[in-house]
Amino acid sequence: MFEKIVIANRGEIALRILRACRELGIKTVAVHSTADRSQPHVLMADESVCIGPPPASESYLSMPALISAAEVTDAEAIHPGYGFLSENADFAERVEQSGFVFIGPKAETIRLMGDKVSAINAMKAAGVPCVPGSGAPLGDDAEENLAIAHKIGYPVIIKAAAGGGGRGMRVVHSDATLQNSISLTQAEARAAFGDDRVYMEKYLVHPRHIEIQVLADTHGNAIHLGERDCSLQRRHQKILEEAPAPGLTEAQRQEIGKVCVEACKRIGYRGAGTFEFLYENNRFYFIEMNTRIQVEHPVTEMVTGVDLVVQQILIAAGETLPYRQEDIIMRGHAIECRINAEDPWTFIPSPGKVTHYHTPGGPGIRMDSHLYSGYSVPPNYDSLIGKLIAYGDTREKAMARLRTALEELIVDGIKTNAPLHRELMDDGAVQKGGMDIHYLERKLALSKA
Repeated sequence: MFEKIVIANRGEIALRILRACRELGIKTVAVHSTADRSQPHVLMADESVCIGPPPASESYLSMPALISAAEVTDAEAIHPGYGFLSENADFAERVEQSGFVFIGPKAETIRLMGDKVSAINAMKAAGVPCVPGSGAPLGDDAEENLAIAHKIGYPVIIKAAAGGGGRGMRVVHSDATLQNSISLTQAEARAAFGDDRVYMEKYLVHPRHIEIQVLADTHGNAIHLGERDCSLQRRHQKILEEAPAPGLTEAQRQEIGKVCVEACKRIGYRGAGTFEFLYENNRFYFIEMNTRIQVEHPVTEMVTGVDLVVQQILIAAGETLPYRQEDIIMRGHAIECRINAEDPWTFIPSPGKVTHYHTPGGPGIRMDSHLYSGYSVPPNYDSLIGKLIAYGDTREKAMARLRTALEELIVDGIKTNAPLHRELMDDGAVQKGGMDIHYLERKLALSKA
């Protein structure tokens, strides 16, 4: 087992990793920018290292600074959390080359799954159902692109091969706008990811977003931990997640889960990962794999009883998975609200000082957050400031507890999106479950109108 781990992240996920390390008796090194020196995990860690000024490009995205922090503290491993460099194959490679353990998949796996085109082709080879598409980056031949679109059938969506975070996507409904949309998406991809390759897929009109959580060790063992429904989104950014997915049967869960487990074994996957699917008309269509811990991992932990972050660390240390597939049983229901420092209706970020913070409680309530009264939310990073999770024996019980917890939550001094979540709890379609990924944006557009 590791004696000391560098936590290469900030905010609630850094605190989450620190707690997992403490549970395992592992010492921690917190890295931080000058804007984050007063974060709870920095104050609670065994050691801390300042790695640069507030801009992420000069601190949390600085590979030399992070590896140097491991060197000067005699750490053995680096946990990247999510975001920042967590899915950067070059970083994983440099960590391992420097003599440390990267708590995540191997660099070649991250590279394979990070490129959307190669990921789709790898999944097709592994028998994972995929959305009909071009299967390769699009060229400059307009006639060839039109032929591909006709074969797939409109509407189609143009996506960046190196895309992520909802960027580098454009829906096309006719021949008239196809080539211009391809050019625009290529330019956007080049600016955002330094890679202008794009590909084409069938655009599903009313899909849900369902993802499968997996764990795989270095000894050839792999399991799935059921699914999460992450369909409530705005601009491809998840707002609310739940497990299990409403309406999905146990037979469907086991069928798609088995496919994902076999794919893990085929590509030699290591660690925690998530297969993301669009789900329409009782069919799954693979869209991408996230090779890291997900923001929404707590809902899976609540319904399975498996600590995913602890398992990440144990797997990286060479331990054998302590679970077999038959050990994983989903009990009850869990729902997570992402609490962001932003206006609940315009979504404009709202950094600033938190004058008063009160965390909700009660049976089945979990709040993952780094907030405290007097904390100043910096303007330099993502607006996520916490995750409010409710668990219940049934979906209705979980929603009732979440509704109460949202009323109890107090974050004064800045704006948060908690009022939006309160409104969603009273929305008839949300209460019923099974919304498609466009539901929230339709609802917001109607409210604005």
